Amino acid sequence: MVIPHSFILINLMNNLENSSTMKKLVISSIPLIFVCLLLSCKEKTEGHKHGPDTHTHEEKSKDEVATNYYGEYELEDAKFGTKTMVTIIAKERIMITNSLPNHITGEFPNEGNPNTISEQNRTFKFPLIPKYTGKAEWIREPGIALNGIKFEPGTGEVVVCESGENYRIEALQDVFDLGLDVNHAHVQPNGAYHYHGTPTAVIEDLDTGEDLIHIGFAHDGFPMYYSKSNAYKPSFKLLDGSREGEDCSYSNPKQTIVLPDVGHHDGTFGSDFEYVDGSGDLDECNGITVDGKYMYVVTNEFPYVGRCLMGEFESQERGGPPPGARQGGRGLQPNIDEVFKEFDSNADGKISVKESKGPMHDKFREIDGNGDGYLSKEELENDMTLHKQQGRRS
Repeated sequence: MVIPHSFILINLMNNLENSSTMKKLVISSIPLIFVCLLLSCKEKTEGHKHGPDTHTHEEKSKDEVATNYYGEYELEDAKFGTKTMVTIIAKERIMITNSLPNHITGEFPNEGNPNTISEQNRTFKFPLIPKYTGKAEWIREPGIALNGIKFEPGTGEVVVCESGENYRIEALQDVFDLGLDVNHAHVQPNGAYHYHGTPTAVIEDLDTGEDLIHIGFAHDGFPMYYSKSNAYKPSFKLLDGSREGEDCSYSNPKQTIVLPDVGHHDGTFGSDFEYVDGSGDLDECNGITVDGKYMYVVTNEFPYVGRCLMGEFESQERGGPPPGARQGGRGLQPNIDEVFKEFDSNADGKISVKESKGPMHDKFREIDGNGDGYLSKEELENDMTLHKQQGRRS
C-alpha cells in the first residue's frame, strides 16, 4: 500500500498542534520536503527527448506523442546512433538525418547481402501542403520513414535471358536470397539501410493502439501509414500463365545462377503483377482517401510500398516503368541513362571495371571500345546486351 505524501504532511501538522516549537520546525522544513517529493516524482517518470521539448510518457498520451510527428521533432538514440531532426520552415517539412535505424536490425553483411550499415547524412524536403494531381508518376524512392530511413521497394536485381527477356527480382520472394532482415530491409553498397516492405520495428514502436499507424512521409508530402488490421487491400493481381524466356541467368558478385525455366507468374518478379483498377481499395500508388485526407498505405501484399506518387514532387528519381505496367518480359528495354547512373557509383561520368557487374563485367573489355579501362555512355549504347539489364542497385 502506497501512502500519499500529502496525507503524511496533513497528519504530521495535526499531531503537532500543541507544540509550537515543532510546528515552526516542520513549517520551515516544508520547502525542503516538497523539493524531495519533486525529485522522487522525477525519478519515477524519467523522460526522453522525442521532439522540441523533453517529455515523459506520463505527461502525454501515446496519441499526443504520435501527432507530434506532423510538427517539428527530434529523434536521437544513443544506442543505435540515430540522429534525425525535423523542422518546419515556410511551406516545407525539412528532415536532416544520418539515416541510421533506431531499432535492432539483422546482421550485416550476411550471405545474401554483403554490405555494412553506415551513416548517410541526408536532407529531405517535403511539401507542407501536398498537392494531389491524380496522375501517377513512378519514383524509385517514394518516401522516408519518420526515423530517417528511406523506403525503396524495388530492387536492381535482374534475371537476364539470352532470348531477350529480363525480369526484375522482387525483394520479398522466396527464390533469391537478398539478405533481408525482419524489418524487410537490407543495405545498399554505399551503406544505406532501407525498407523494401513493412518496417516491423518502426510499426511496433509507433503503435498507439489505433489501427492506422503513421510511419513516414512520401516525397510529395502526403503521409504514409500502416494498417494493423490490413483493412486496405492493394489493387494488383498476379498474371495468369507462364513467363517466356530461354537460357536465363542471375548474376551477383558471389555467384551466377542459371535458370533453365523461368516458370509461372508466382510473384518472384515485379512483372508477375498487373494493376487492376477497382480490384482492391488502394490506387496504383497504394494510396487512398480516408476521412477526406489522401494517404499512402504500406501493405503486407504487393506492391508493399507504392512505386509511384499521386502528388507534386521534386526529385531526380523520376522515370522508369509506368505504375501497374509490365516491369519485365520481352521487349522491355531499360533507359540507358538510368543504367549508367546505377553503375556509376562515384558519379564521375564513367564506369570502371570495379563498378561493373554481371554481364557488363564479363564483357567489359569487349564493350570498352577505346581500351581506356572505362565505359562511357556511348559505349554502352553500342552494346545491345546491356539494354537487357538494369544494374544491381538494391
